Formats: sequence, structure tokens, C-alpha cells
Amino acid sequence: MSVVRKLLHSTKGRLVLGVLLFYLAWQGWLRVAASGKISAGLNTGAEKVNLLVTLPFPPERFHVIVLQRYGRVSGTQDNSIEVRGVRKEDVRAVARPYWVIRVEPLQT
Repeated sequence: MSVVRKLLHSTKGRLVLGVLLFYLAWQGWLRVAASGKISAGLNTGAEKVNLLVTLPFPPERFHVIVLQRYGRVSGTQDNSIEVRGVRKEDVRAVARPYWVIRVEPLQT
């Protein structure tokens, strides 16, 4: 009997495959949804951009620390976090978490 057949016939194997498929679907959805969160105003030629990241709730320390991976957090406003000096390649990564609603250029 092949390994795949054994895996499909066991309850643990089906559970592991189900969790793996759910995880892959979740990651795919996050990737697709990130594009819709990014404002059209970010299509500038600059290498680094300043962002205003909007959340559905007031940001907590966790959210600030996560966004510090991509740039310098300069402050918060209501439900938004200001992130400065984000590389263009990292804008999609900033928009990827499910708790980010919108990413737009920071008005200075």
C-alpha cells in the first residue's frame, strides 16, 4: 500500500491534510486580498514611501511592532499607523495581514 493511500485512510492523515489545505487557502486569500487594500496613489517612482496603514480598531503595541519590520513607525492617529521609509517591495507585505484595511500614502 502506498504512503498516500495510508495517509488518506487514517483519521490523523486526513486531519493533517485538511489543516494543510486550509492553511494554503488562507495564505492564498491573504495574498490576493493585499492587492485590493493598496491605494492607487502609491504608484510613484520613489524607492521608499511613507504609508498610512488603517486598521478596523485602534492599534496596539503588537501592531506597531509588526509594522516596524518594514519601516519606521512615527506615530498613530485614531485607527491608523504612520510608517515611514517602507521599500516599494514591502508595500504588499504591509497590506497582507488580515487586520489591515487600507494602505495609502502618508500626506505630509
